[in-house]
Amino acid sequence: MLIVSASCLRNVVITRDSLYDGEKEGDEMKEFVNINESFPKKILTPASGFLSRYSHTLNPYIGCQFACSFCYVRQSPVGLFRGEEWGRWVDKKVTAANLLEKELLKLRDKDQSITIFMSSSTDPYQPLEYKENITRSLLEVMAKQPPDFLLLQTRSPLVVRDIDFLVTLKDKVRVSMSIETDLDSVRKRFMPQSPPIQARMKAVEQLRENGIPVQVAVAPILPFSEQFPFRLSQLVNRIVLDDFFSGDGSGGKRTERLKISELYEEKERELWYGNHVHLQVYEKMRTAYSPDAFILVKKVFNVGCDRSCF
Repeated sequence: MLIVSASCLRNVVITRDSLYDGEKEGDEMKEFVNINESFPKKILTPASGFLSRYSHTLNPYIGCQFACSFCYVRQSPVGLFRGEEWGRWVDKKVTAANLLEKELLKLRDKDQSITIFMSSSTDPYQPLEYKENITRSLLEVMAKQPPDFLLLQTRSPLVVRDIDFLVTLKDKVRVSMSIETDLDSVRKRFMPQSPPIQARMKAVEQLRENGIPVQVAVAPILPFSEQFPFRLSQLVNRIVLDDFFSGDGSGGKRTERLKISELYEEKERELWYGNHVHLQVYEKMRTAYSPDAFILVKKVFNVGCDRSCF
């Protein structure tokens, strides 16, 4: 297994082919995406709702090229009133790094806690990041001015490109890789523009072997094989489970409006779509994991839990 060290990354050009071993990044990746520049006044947003245990959210982009069918942002104002198909446009926040540097300094001057969730409404490592490096520039700032904690949520193996900055944050960062299923046929049905499953798993291995705290987010839970829990147990000792009825921020109403249930095959719907899914998947995962493993079910998450729940 290749370990990507901080020193060697300075001389390596990360390409899509090298990350995916020749696999397509997305089977139906849109050939044309409308890219715009955005100049926000602030880059850190006070966290709320199901992310209220963090102090701030951080989104390098508005919009997302992965265009997952189930993305709850499709049903948010930015998704509904843009006037363009979700996945066909992205706004890049070109001044993000400068803003973050200033805002972190202000928060430190006020002696405020800084726990950041990146990202809540986009993927920080969507394809545009290969060229723009906005997420990388934010990590460079945080490497110099570390927050108290950073949760880096993505479903892209491009995250390994930034191992050199991630290792400097040590225990103040955790990468959360979304791996919703181990069946690529299911991925192609629900999120055809997203990175291949095997590429994500390889990225998790590289992060772990470089000493970077990492978890897998089975979020949302999609149909998977009987081997999936055991494959995950070989990758990480920490997983997060989330279903459509707790993860879309509306008790499943957004998911219903997106007609996600229609993407399931008839034989799958009863087993894999409903309020019961998180419980049955939790039991499946427990059979594969040791008693000391950390398995967090977001539906029963207690906001008052300790640092281990970040």
